[in-house]
Amino acid sequence: MTDDVPEVTPRAVFAAVAHEFRRRLQGEYVPRIRQCVELLGDDVWRRPGPSCNAVGNLLLHLSGNTRQWILSGLLGEADGRDRPAEFAAAAGTSGSALVDALAAVVDRACEVVDGLPAAEWLRPRPVQRYRETGLAIVLHVLEHFSGHAGQIYAWTKQVSGRDLAFYEL
Repeated sequence: MTDDVPEVTPRAVFAAVAHEFRRRLQGEYVPRIRQCVELLGDDVWRRPGPSCNAVGNLLLHLSGNTRQWILSGLLGEADGRDRPAEFAAAAGTSGSALVDALAAVVDRACEVVDGLPAAEWLRPRPVQRYRETGLAIVLHVLEHFSGHAGQIYAWTKQVSGRDLAFYEL
């Protein structure tokens, strides 16, 4: 074993996954989405096409999915999600309020994942119509977030015509 690699134990692996979950959601996706929403302004509710979702819909959807999979699936909170309403919304809430709400859900989700006991990472539980382990739930939310964040970034670049400069030092 080298000095910079910790002992590989289940607890260490789960802690590393929890750390990366927090780093990606809080440190990358939410700040970048906030930047996109600021650039979009009133266009946050503009749909790219008749069969497409506005950024506002995607923000509602990310909040709903994260609440359902993490807060309900892992923490056991009641699942009151109305998924069709996430996509039916057409206006009303400001982009900054949507991002603030998403950030609050992400903060809670990160706390849940950080505190998940080792045995809970592998215990199957129901989420939607699936039976998923804690690890599968965390990975689902991470990859789901990544996919929709990419949609938000692409739409923002198309509408604004700007390079979002996420990778500039």
